[in-house]
Amino acid sequence: MSENKDQKFVYDFTEGNKDLKDLLGGKGANLAEMTNLGLPVPPGFTITTEACKVYLDSGDEPVELRDEVSAHLDGLERKMGKKLGQADNPLLVSVRSGAKFSMPGMMDTVLNIGLSDKSVEGLAEQAGDERFAWDSYRRLIQMFGKTVLGVDGELFEEALEDAKAAKKVTVDTDLDAGDLKKLVKHFKKIVKAEAGRDFPQDPREQMDLAIKAVFDSWNGERAKLYRRQERIPHDLGTAVNICSMVFGNLGPDSGTGVAFTRDPASGHQGVYGDYLQNAQGEDVVAGIRNTVPLADLESIDKKSYDQLMQIMETLENHYKDLCDIEFTIERGQLWMLQTRVGKRTAGAAFRIATQLVDQGLIDEAEALQRVNGAQLAQLMFPRFDEKAKVEQVGRGIAASPGAAVGKAVFDSYTAVKWSRSGEKVILIRRETNPDDLDGMIAAEGILTSRGGKTSHAAVVARGMGKTCVCGAEELEVDTKRRRMTVPGGGVVEEGDVVSIDGSTGKVYLGEVPVVPSPVVEYFEGRMHAGADDADELVQAVHRIMAYADRVRRLRVRANADNAEDASRARRFGAQGIGLCRTEHMFLGERREYVERLILADTDEERDAALKALLPLQKQDFVELFEAMDGLPVTVRLLDPPLHEFLPDITELSVRVALAEARKEPHENELRLLQAVHRLHEQNPMLGLRGVRLGLVIPGLFTMQVRAIAEAAAERVEAKGDPRAEIMIPLVGTVQELELVRDEAEQVIAEVQARTGVELTLALGTMIELPRAAVTAGQIAECAEFFSFGTNDLTQTVWGFSRDDVEASFFTAYLEKGIFGVSPFETIDKDGVGALVRSAVQAGRETRPDIKLGVCGEHGGDPESVHFFHEVGLDYVSCSPFRIPVARLEAGRAAAQSNGSDSR
Repeated sequence: MSENKDQKFVYDFTEGNKDLKDLLGGKGANLAEMTNLGLPVPPGFTITTEACKVYLDSGDEPVELRDEVSAHLDGLERKMGKKLGQADNPLLVSVRSGAKFSMPGMMDTVLNIGLSDKSVEGLAEQAGDERFAWDSYRRLIQMFGKTVLGVDGELFEEALEDAKAAKKVTVDTDLDAGDLKKLVKHFKKIVKAEAGRDFPQDPREQMDLAIKAVFDSWNGERAKLYRRQERIPHDLGTAVNICSMVFGNLGPDSGTGVAFTRDPASGHQGVYGDYLQNAQGEDVVAGIRNTVPLADLESIDKKSYDQLMQIMETLENHYKDLCDIEFTIERGQLWMLQTRVGKRTAGAAFRIATQLVDQGLIDEAEALQRVNGAQLAQLMFPRFDEKAKVEQVGRGIAASPGAAVGKAVFDSYTAVKWSRSGEKVILIRRETNPDDLDGMIAAEGILTSRGGKTSHAAVVARGMGKTCVCGAEELEVDTKRRRMTVPGGGVVEEGDVVSIDGSTGKVYLGEVPVVPSPVVEYFEGRMHAGADDADELVQAVHRIMAYADRVRRLRVRANADNAEDASRARRFGAQGIGLCRTEHMFLGERREYVERLILADTDEERDAALKALLPLQKQDFVELFEAMDGLPVTVRLLDPPLHEFLPDITELSVRVALAEARKEPHENELRLLQAVHRLHEQNPMLGLRGVRLGLVIPGLFTMQVRAIAEAAAERVEAKGDPRAEIMIPLVGTVQELELVRDEAEQVIAEVQARTGVELTLALGTMIELPRAAVTAGQIAECAEFFSFGTNDLTQTVWGFSRDDVEASFFTAYLEKGIFGVSPFETIDKDGVGALVRSAVQAGRETRPDIKLGVCGEHGGDPESVHFFHEVGLDYVSCSPFRIPVARLEAGRAAAQSNGSDSR
């Protein structure tokens, strides 16, 4: 039951508007908006998401709902001059889902509600078309049986295929009224056998059961999977739209289609969409019958085409964005069934945003909100090398761009199974349906032989940023035999490698080599933002990035450990280095010096090992400071446990055993093995590492500080501008930091005295332990900057060992909804984020000018960047490749907060 007796659960299309998406869902809100605009929308009403929430929470619909639905149904019947399901002049309705966020094909829809053994005759007489009436009836039983009664949809499909085979036809439009009557009878038998009940003849029972089925579909497996993939909250619920039916399957002067006000794949303006004569809307989306381009409608029905073009212009100007439109033509009368802001590819998003600015529909701040970091990352993926020798075997519709290579698989189960085993796969189907979602997520790309840019495969792939080629008709897909026949008779078996180009629609045998994206070349300075068509995308990216850089408050630094990475990061727009991990400088040939340090039995041996490391470290820093001249470079002193620099214990044990068996000298290996045993820890990531190493091993941190100071002095003498910052890792108490800082200041003073160069080296720490975050006010007394190490902070807050838990139970936690997303991917705002927030506040209360940043992987995660902007950090630091993404999201965060402030 609902708690508020006055709560309204049903809204007529004339009552809502596009701003009520939370309540009416996207579909209902936009149907109401089109009704308000005076566009031809079939009358109807919407059951709110609040009613769905009551139903899902209590297991039953609100007690008021039935009466409200009855009242609105009475009004609809008066408006239409018909009654639901009456025998002589039946009103038929569709029952369609419609959540706040678009979830294409993930929830349920039932068309033609109100048809029965009696009303089908009335519909035939009303329409003057017996075949149409029986075709509509078989569609209802098929959709209702699968959606509402849980009958296996394949049983209906097989019966339909058998009927076509018996008639020796290939498309369902070639079945006549007599064939369809027989099919209806067969379908009803399937329902009785599989559902244990007859197909309901009472039209109100049909509608009530369909409404509940749509509510239930919110928690269907495919809907939950899609929400997890798209990060849509699970507690929103879906609205239900009851709309009077208009029919596109009334003959050649009727049809149905999907239109876009711009190309959702490229963003270019023009006439884009699909049309299918003598069909209902589900036929277009399902891709069962191949459509004709929307432009062909002009020659088929000029009056409807011209009216549709005018409506599309009206909607785009009203919504100020690319609109995705569903429409039906019933005997020459155009009806609008849906509109929404359309899903688009990453490239289209950037192009459309700048086009709309040029048209004066939106400003630069709004354009920045129309794109995101995930889309920019997609544009940075490699593309196929056009100069490579390739074997093209087909071409379809370029539905969603990208260059995807993988082994051919022909069902979702195999796609998921092989993907989990580390294989890259291409999912190949005749057409996809919502049940294929898990396979589509697992695959590198999707290839279908049917459907167009508005088919299920295309729409879902674009939404996920997944490469997709649709409607490759020359390819014959045989899912039962797990093979695809290509022109000329060649066969692609399951497991064969194929390559698909979602930008051109081309399909190739074998692996096609890739080349860098032009967007990456632009960021690296190898391509300039020109105005010609080839550079149109680069130009759009350039314009939006320039605006993001102008408005963002957060600076963006790089995680880089050598001069090469630093130089690349600088080309990508890095404003310094936020994390230089010095342990990476101890690898390779330098391991022997670390081994000597670990094996040292005397102060002299230890000092000799450190002395040998000093010039090597210094030269690394000289090169790094040169690459980042004039920009800050935060150098983290040695952090990982020393055992990581020693050989594997098993490998070393075998070497010692073999040497002993052969009576060969093995004193050094034996000492190493003893050291490995001595340094062994049950949980080394919580053991002797970070600041603890600097306090336990005399001279280790002072050697590193000396190398930094001497390198900085050398760069100053060379007229450079080094801006080094020394970061002490894994501090848990201010006393640790004080001890290391005292030693560091002595070393810096010695270098200054010896070189005569005045050095300004900031000293700070990583906040990566809960205790450090909680006592940040104390630590700030000794630290000039904090850098939040959110990887380790996440591990220590959650009690996770990342290497272990991601492989063992994270998948289950994501599936069960415990995580919406991995806390290592996007910062856990309630837990880890709360510590960051409190540490920022405490640090600034103690030291108002303290510099605050983050250098964990979250620094390049779009959602996390917004959080770091909100809590007031000064910069984020991330891998070089993610710098453009962080720059863009920092700009979006600033623009959003500025918009909120102005409101």
